[in-house]
Amino acid sequence: MKRILITGANGLLGQKLAELLLAKPDVALLATSRGENKLAEMYPTLPFRSMDVTNAAQVDLVVNEFRPTHIIHTAAMTNVDQCESDRDGALLLNRDAVQFLVNTCEKYEAHLIHVSTDFIFDGEDGPYDETAEGNPVNFYGETKLMAEEVVKNAKCKWAILRTVLVYGVVNDYGRTNIVLWVRDSLNAGKVIKVVTDQFRTPTLAEDLAMGCWLAAKKDAEGIYNISGSEMLTPYEMAMQVADFFALDKSLIDKADGSTFSQPAKRPPRTGFIIRKAEMELGYRPHSFAEGIRLVAEQADAKL
Repeated sequence: MKRILITGANGLLGQKLAELLLAKPDVALLATSRGENKLAEMYPTLPFRSMDVTNAAQVDLVVNEFRPTHIIHTAAMTNVDQCESDRDGALLLNRDAVQFLVNTCEKYEAHLIHVSTDFIFDGEDGPYDETAEGNPVNFYGETKLMAEEVVKNAKCKWAILRTVLVYGVVNDYGRTNIVLWVRDSLNAGKVIKVVTDQFRTPTLAEDLAMGCWLAAKKDAEGIYNISGSEMLTPYEMAMQVADFFALDKSLIDKADGSTFSQPAKRPPRTGFIIRKAEMELGYRPHSFAEGIRLVAEQADAKL
């Protein structure tokens, strides 16, 4: 029996993990997040505790009571531009909270599964494998690289799962995703500018949740890349979305990163080689086309 505690359960990945693990009879699950449980209506049987990962005493209390075999840490400040403007907040949530979790995992002998990002790289020569050296170009990436160092120095069992451009349908959460943004913009007849000079391996949220579960199930240790397998630009993604929904592709304008005035610099070419996860974990991601179809079905089901 695995006893799994999820942090950040209200977020996109947290919600997908809750859905996946709740259905597994051999898993005792505890979902945690700061504030109220946003999943109560969708999953009334989901065990939930309010837990702020930046509060070390609270983390210790909840972990001591539940005694998880595994903690899957999904909570983070992932808004890349917000991390530039709120550096103290980014350090607290993305670095310090990880240290609190490591301390707790060491104390109660839990296995920490920590979710990281392609933004720890400068994007000069992607796609990357697990041995590539981090060299971030923005503060978000810096904080996530610091967190990886914290985890690597942990005396508990640990796995770092790096991912790229996660998309999916999420309940009661402010942010949209590239599939629905393109669909809704084109449906409304809006012209959208989409970059052609950034390369990613976009990741369906359900695939990332499955990667987290496989790592827990197999007690995997070390670093794993968990993403989609196709290297695409956001422009190519947008064109695929337009094709799927049979929308007007002439509304999609090519742009390059320099046309957007964003506080945080973006790495040009990241993306991951996922062979290790495929071989060791049995990880099998959806294609981007399959991901679009799944997102479309879920978005329609919510209407």
